[in-house]
Amino acid sequence: MNLGGTGLVSGVESHVTDITHVIQLAVAPVFLLTAVATLISSLNLRLGRIVDRRRAVDDSLLESSAETRTVACNELYSLSRRVRLIYFAIFAAVLGALLVCCVVAGAFIGALIAVDLSRLVAVLFVLAMLAIIASLSMFLREVFLAVASGGHSVTLKNSQAVRQ
Repeated sequence: MNLGGTGLVSGVESHVTDITHVIQLAVAPVFLLTAVATLISSLNLRLGRIVDRRRAVDDSLLESSAETRTVACNELYSLSRRVRLIYFAIFAAVLGALLVCCVVAGAFIGALIAVDLSRLVAVLFVLAMLAIIASLSMFLREVFLAVASGGHSVTLKNSQAVRQ
């Protein structure tokens, strides 16, 4: 048994080089995970604010007149739509993060057992991107509903401001 042979040393060096390359490739998905975690945190804060507002509106319903009760019920409906959008946005963001974790794990497993998992890793990455796109789309829709339900308008009052 010759442990000092060039075959074993070159095999170990090749394996270390493969792992080092995988670590370099895994850096970008790790930054992506950080961004998704920030998105989830923002979504969670919005969800908390919506739930707090819903509780306040529920409490005001007990002491309201018939005309203000209609307004409050409309607001509750709008809040329930926003909660649903935020919930699914959080779900999609977490799914995207899990898929990114699978991408990193797949890259390492492929390098460790010397199996070509490049197609699987690519499919997982595309699915992760689709989940994150869905999350951001629902987040944007929720923001639109929040602005629209508050009676705010998102238009320019003076068209000359655009030209300046």
